[in-house]
Amino acid sequence: MKIIDHLDKNKLHHAYLIESTEEEATEEVLKFVESLGVSTIGNPDFCHIAVDSFKVEDARNLKSFGGERGFSSGKKIFLISANSFLLEAQNTLLKIFEEPIEDTHFFLITPDTNALLSTFISRFYLIRARQGLTQELKVAEEFIGMSRQKRIDFLKELLTEAGEEDEEGNEILSKDSTRSKALKFLNTLEVSLHNKLIKNFSSFSLPEVPGGTYAVQNSLQACLMQIFKVRKFLRMPGSSAKNLMESVALSIPNL
Repeated sequence: MKIIDHLDKNKLHHAYLIESTEEEATEEVLKFVESLGVSTIGNPDFCHIAVDSFKVEDARNLKSFGGERGFSSGKKIFLISANSFLLEAQNTLLKIFEEPIEDTHFFLITPDTNALLSTFISRFYLIRARQGLTQELKVAEEFIGMSRQKRIDFLKELLTEAGEEDEEGNEILSKDSTRSKALKFLNTLEVSLHNKLIKNFSSFSLPEVPGGTYAVQNSLQACLMQIFKVRKFLRMPGSSAKNLMESVALSIPNL
């Protein structure tokens, strides 16, 4: 089901949370907003924010701006896409989505809703539309089938171009930053490994032999747990995307 199939002009929810790739989701939402008669260009009542990590400062600014009356008598729309929403930012935004403002609507796009607080998610109409993953999943499948050394080489090339650095040498997060690339690939890798886990589980046969299906099942589960840990550390300032992603590469069993 496409994102547009969840959106009803006559029963518009005050806040939508869309789990999808930024490119496809943004295009669909922009078309829908235009269909509401709201211009997405040069309109003070339309705000589009695209960042890698949505921080507490961003949340405070949005809270202040979102509480103001619109410049026109029509709808006020906020479209926000981010690879991650920091914990403090989520807590700051809770009140906005807890107490809806008439004719003010929010569309949040993120690739992984599992990283969000359940109380935060509960304030939204949730749309899971992870479209456009076919090519990305193909790359992830190839990565899983590589030798460990080739996986390391692949990651080295993937994470070559780092983001800008501030005066203290810390990476400034952008949509093309090293950690942004790492998180995006990690999310796709998780989907691919999860699919293999389900397929492997459905093909169980008894009796089990050493190194057989159960052993692969346990290895896949351990790898997915490592991904959960790495995703958490990747969102921490100063973390090494290269070292964290290499730990995932080494944890993937030979399938």
